[in-house]
Amino acid sequence: MTVVPVLMAGGSGTRLWPLSRAHYPKQFLRLLDHDSLLQATVRRAQQIDGAVAPLVIGNERHRFIIAEQLQELGLEHPGILLEPEGRNTAPVAAVAAHHVAKLYGDDAIVFLMAADQTVTDVAAFQASAGKAAGAAAAGRLVTFGIQPQRPETGFGYVHVGAPLTVVPGAFEVSGFFEKPSLDKAQQYLREGGYYWNGGMFMFKAGTFLAELQTLEPDMHSHALAALDGATRDLDFLRLDAESFKACRSDSIDYAVMEKSRNIALVPLDAGWDDVGSWSFLGLTPASDEHGNHVRGQGLMEDSHRNLVQARRRLVAMLGVDDCVVVESDDAILVAARDRVQDVGRLVKRLQALKRPEAESLPRVARPWGHYETVALGDRFQVKRITVKPGHKLSLQMHHHRAEHWVVVRGTAKVTCGEREYLVSEDQSTYIPLGTTHRVENPGKVPLEMIEVQSGAYLGEDDIVRFDDVYGRRAE
Repeated sequence: MTVVPVLMAGGSGTRLWPLSRAHYPKQFLRLLDHDSLLQATVRRAQQIDGAVAPLVIGNERHRFIIAEQLQELGLEHPGILLEPEGRNTAPVAAVAAHHVAKLYGDDAIVFLMAADQTVTDVAAFQASAGKAAGAAAAGRLVTFGIQPQRPETGFGYVHVGAPLTVVPGAFEVSGFFEKPSLDKAQQYLREGGYYWNGGMFMFKAGTFLAELQTLEPDMHSHALAALDGATRDLDFLRLDAESFKACRSDSIDYAVMEKSRNIALVPLDAGWDDVGSWSFLGLTPASDEHGNHVRGQGLMEDSHRNLVQARRRLVAMLGVDDCVVVESDDAILVAARDRVQDVGRLVKRLQALKRPEAESLPRVARPWGHYETVALGDRFQVKRITVKPGHKLSLQMHHHRAEHWVVVRGTAKVTCGEREYLVSEDQSTYIPLGTTHRVENPGKVPLEMIEVQSGAYLGEDDIVRFDDVYGRRAE
């Protein structure tokens, strides 16, 4: 039995601001340990019986972050599918099923899951996945029902019916229910038989496509056209934009699962969480006897039941109860613990104000490494640039700024106009305004430089690219 994990990595995760940003959303964050949520999902998927290399589907703007995080795991994969724009989960599932059918055949099993969730009991996860694979092999479209731990109003629910006699551990589904009121959620918990809808599904590629053809024939054909018209770009498969955008934006729940008569549910009790807000910190062990949950540097004095995420600086709290404090390099969130679901409203205000804190972190990932803004003022900007061994920036030019580079680690190979030369540690070079230039790392260790920009305009869109090994166009 061939199981193909399909990881959906295109979400935005605005409720985890200020760490999650539009250009670096939560699935790429290392919130709990050394692995990002995406990497942890990959490792978990690889432990399923019969699993092959996972297929990752993400947004074009995140393509190099995805590729780098998969490379860190040493993962061989069939290519990263790129959505030209987000169209919810149903078109993603349709494209994935078509792609899996082409690669492995109609009987291959698709395991569709989000790349930004956590599971603490991997053995229980494997056991449920094995039962689901059996139900999928028997021709069912399987949804996973998360064993509820509390009366949650932020999730949809699924109600189970009779057990499936031919598939041990699986059940019929008697109904899907939208996010309930608190009273209704408490009722679900008392009555039993209601599970959280965790957004994970398993099915044979051919079974899903046949159901999609019946329920959503336009989406079936547009998704196939998007895949047939896809173009290969390095490790990426760019879906045809016109065909993919023609797919109606809808979730797999609404488009297929809630309409099909061929659904089965497999319960999952494995310490699952969707990491949908900062309240997930409360699921980690308390750091003191007062119910505070602190990750990083925190000093609590006469403070109770607070959730703190501190990355670099000390967070000290005095006489404060039931608050959430999240510290990042350029912003600090302070919120009442019962208001963390509303953080997305702050992000919308930041976007309306065109604040950079809504879009990017000070440290910005690039395919060649990363850069970090150290200082920004009138007509100048200072960046710390790190270039990975063997990588190089595009051959480029700026209309509005000049640059000074100081190498603090490694060796830089610099192109400046017609000249090409090496710059070693403690040496510097100057790139005049309007001069074609490039830097690359010919060494075995990361190249670190301090870049001082000066000029009338310092925006990242002041780049004219003449050559780029990563296929990027002029910004």
